Amino acid sequence: MGFILKILIYSSLCAGVQCVHQMSWLPCQFFDELVSVNNEGHIETQLFLRDAMLQFGQKRDTPINPNAVTFLITGSRLDLRRYVEGVEADQLECEVRRYSTEGIHVRWPVQEAHEYNRWFICTLKHTKGLFTVTGFLRHPSDQPPSGQQDYRSWSAIGDTDVLITTATMVIKTQSPSVKVGLGSQQKIHCQFAVDHKGPNVTIEWYWQRRGERTRLFSHNSRSGQNQGSGVGLKSLAGGDVSYTLPFSKMTSEGTYICSVTVMPLFASLDISLRIEESPRVSLSVGPVLTLQEGAEQKVVCEAENYYPLDVEIVWYQQDPAVSGQRVGAPLPKVLQNVLQSSHKHNMDKTFTLSAFFYLQASLRDSGKQFTCSVTHQSLRVPIKKSFILNVEEPVGWFNFTCITVVILLTIILSGMLFHLYSGKQSRQKKPY
Repeated sequence: MGFILKILIYSSLCAGVQCVHQMSWLPCQFFDELVSVNNEGHIETQLFLRDAMLQFGQKRDTPINPNAVTFLITGSRLDLRRYVEGVEADQLECEVRRYSTEGIHVRWPVQEAHEYNRWFICTLKHTKGLFTVTGFLRHPSDQPPSGQQDYRSWSAIGDTDVLITTATMVIKTQSPSVKVGLGSQQKIHCQFAVDHKGPNVTIEWYWQRRGERTRLFSHNSRSGQNQGSGVGLKSLAGGDVSYTLPFSKMTSEGTYICSVTVMPLFASLDISLRIEESPRVSLSVGPVLTLQEGAEQKVVCEAENYYPLDVEIVWYQQDPAVSGQRVGAPLPKVLQNVLQSSHKHNMDKTFTLSAFFYLQASLRDSGKQFTCSVTHQSLRVPIKKSFILNVEEPVGWFNFTCITVVILLTIILSGMLFHLYSGKQSRQKKPY
């Protein structure tokens, strides 16, 4: 009963998403190279884009697409499909290129005694940038190395050829591009795997920006030596070589390079890290602004401490009574008389910008809602701050005169009453 339940669960999971073991093929682009020496003795490389297929199966399987170059990946300890599981084939971009060992010829541990190797490198990218996977494909050959750089003697590949290969090494990141706020800790993911146990592997992390390159961490499995920090030594044995940035600063921006070397193979992944700080938005007035008709008020909307440039600040007005209507509501009116300050550079290298206008109070605008909308690349939706304008009629000269007369009469009447009361009290005290 438990076995049947497991089968049902597995089937239901595979129904909506193409499961890893169901992905039997994947369309690719094969970037083939033709290397030659020109008349001046310089090496020239021409790239040719060719249709290709990654096909997972057995050596005698028929090509899925007989009109394309087929890289038939047969079973090994390493399954490329495990590193792209959970996604469908149309969510992947696939590229295959020849790989040069730069004249280094090292016997791969799992190859046959009389085999030689031709190498290819395969890159799988998620179309939405969720991950990047780089894998090496080993194509056995009975032709020994020519003794020169391998790219000078690459064998030709026909348009319908089938190349029997196995996956030998893979490197993956789940964070090809990272966005992080100031003062936070960030883990930059990188993992690798090899098709045999106990490989002599070298792990290195570099940071690069504007031509400057700094090594952050290195590890060699044979010598056991480590330099730098940021990578958990306990996780290295399992292939997790993720780097942890302890405290992000403006100077942390750049490209982080995770590299893995198992001779004669070298793979690296470039991971972009960008600092993003969302703006803090404030208004120079409260939720309700009360003015007399004809009065003028400067209203400022300020976006503070954002990074990077630029922000967009828009002022508009709208009748709050109709703003909540889903159908038929008029569009907000964008204010045209808005001025902007210059960008202010803050001590932490963030920026501040303000947008302001001079509001002329008019009775026809009383009750209107004025909104400042701030847009920045760090925000999924704009930040909005609003206030309601309340306009009062001014006090006229006639009204002012009437009020003044009433006040004066009140004062005089109060004095007379006080005088009469005082006189009455004095007469009552006389002895007769």
